[in-house]
Amino acid sequence: MDPEYRDRAVYLDGTLVLADLHFGKAEASTVEFPIGAGEDCVDRLEGLLDRFDPDEVVLAGDVFHSFSSVPDSADAALSGIVRAVRDSGARLVVVEGNHDTMLGDAYAGDLRDEYELDTDGDETVVVCHGHEEPETTADAYVVGHDHPAIEIEGQKRPCFLLGDGAYRRSDVLVVPPFNRLVEGLSVNGRVGTSRPELSPMVTRVAQFRPVVFDAESEETLTFPPLGQFSRML
Repeated sequence: MDPEYRDRAVYLDGTLVLADLHFGKAEASTVEFPIGAGEDCVDRLEGLLDRFDPDEVVLAGDVFHSFSSVPDSADAALSGIVRAVRDSGARLVVVEGNHDTMLGDAYAGDLRDEYELDTDGDETVVVCHGHEEPETTADAYVVGHDHPAIEIEGQKRPCFLLGDGAYRRSDVLVVPPFNRLVEGLSVNGRVGTSRPELSPMVTRVAQFRPVVFDAESEETLTFPPLGQFSRML
């Protein structure tokens, strides 16, 4: 797996993967969020489509936030994603997450529990949301669900987590939430702790390496495994 990281998304062998859009989160919250989270996601996706020109785009779960309704803003945001991918000439694949109980009411395409990528090499890569263990055996998995972020020098940044051989000897890449209004869950201090709401594929978090894409410098920064790096923070 040779990922290219950019703006909370990852590009792998012709496929762009993003997770945890959580459209409709603002309507479900008691906190007043700025308007336009859906439009922001669509605009940024269009930028990624222009940059990578992928063959397919995979949404790795939790497209919606609410379990019981589809706000108009969420429906419009999903329509914008579908339109942007279609106009780019790419194929859209949608994987369901634990929040996506209403997704079938708004999306007419096929919904997957997990999806195997068409990679250039012999490696099998499967995208799933990560809230439950996958059925497909793979060399590597790309998941969302955990909303990882890391605090460095008082600044909290969304991060990817890369675990070599972390799940049944298979690699795991955790993608941060694409929606910038979704607060990341800090990985600082998680070493040696267990939280049941986290992915069952990220149980040995100490061996995962945080990866941060710095938008200002357009550099990808890869840090040591958390078991080592957490002692430096």
